[in-house]
Amino acid sequence: MIFRSAVCTSTARLDGKTALITGSNTGIGKVAVKDFFERGARVIMACRNEDKAKVAADDIKTSCQTKENTGEILIERLDLGSLESIRNCAQKLLEREPKIDLLVNNAGVMMCPEGKTEDGFETQLGTNYLGHFLLTLLLLPKIRQSSAARIVNVSSVAHERGRIDFDDLNSQKKPYSAYAAYTQSKLANVLFTKELDRRLKESKIDNINVYSLHPGVIKTELGRHLQETYGSALMFVWRLFSWAIKTPEQGAQTTIYCSVDEKCANESGLYYSDCAVKTPSKAAQNSEDAEKLWVESLKLVGLPDNYNPFEQQ
Repeated sequence: MIFRSAVCTSTARLDGKTALITGSNTGIGKVAVKDFFERGARVIMACRNEDKAKVAADDIKTSCQTKENTGEILIERLDLGSLESIRNCAQKLLEREPKIDLLVNNAGVMMCPEGKTEDGFETQLGTNYLGHFLLTLLLLPKIRQSSAARIVNVSSVAHERGRIDFDDLNSQKKPYSAYAAYTQSKLANVLFTKELDRRLKESKIDNINVYSLHPGVIKTELGRHLQETYGSALMFVWRLFSWAIKTPEQGAQTTIYCSVDEKCANESGLYYSDCAVKTPSKAAQNSEDAEKLWVESLKLVGLPDNYNPFEQQ
């Protein structure tokens, strides 16, 4: 069996556009930075480790020396496990940037050992979902300034196994399962996309489209905790099915597709895999859960119940 991966074939340019990508010093995030840079975008790498981000940025620039009409790469420190860091990063961007045309919520952790973020959230829920939820809402005033903005939330097919446990979102009342916490966080990404799209439409904001996606099973640093959490047996299975594991370049294609391709320019609130719309799980289509999760998330990140990021500011 030969594994094939879809490719984004769009040649759309991003001249004059500003794109922000979280967790972009490695893996599919770094590939997306390079792609947007080659298309002429002003790309902001929002990363926890600024030194690693600088090395990645220099590597991208070096590899593109022969390219013409490339853009610009900037670095901002962002630790998604810290609400303070998220607020500080967002404030800098709100003060400096006239607009943000593209936000790619890419950063994440996968099936790590039990732990908590700086603010006491279960690590995967806090990093994969809550951090991006807060960042997106804080940046919406600048995203609204774009004539045609896109927000892309990187989720996973693992969301199909997820369940939002509203009685124990932070996995404190039951024995900890890294897998259950991971799938819950990825389901939250899809529900967030659905509810954000609904609220944008309800507010009659038609210049922002939102997307969620499964990038594929990818050979990146994201899987670094698997052996620590599950031992050698799972790593054996991982190697056994290595033929189906994508490279970062292959894994980034759906992210790039949702970010730039003209074919999905008029779509919003949908879920994608291999550069095409796919039907998410039944749980991911639950409108009541999507709304409830939004309300609970506001409380968790310290925003008031009546917080309205859709008002013109």
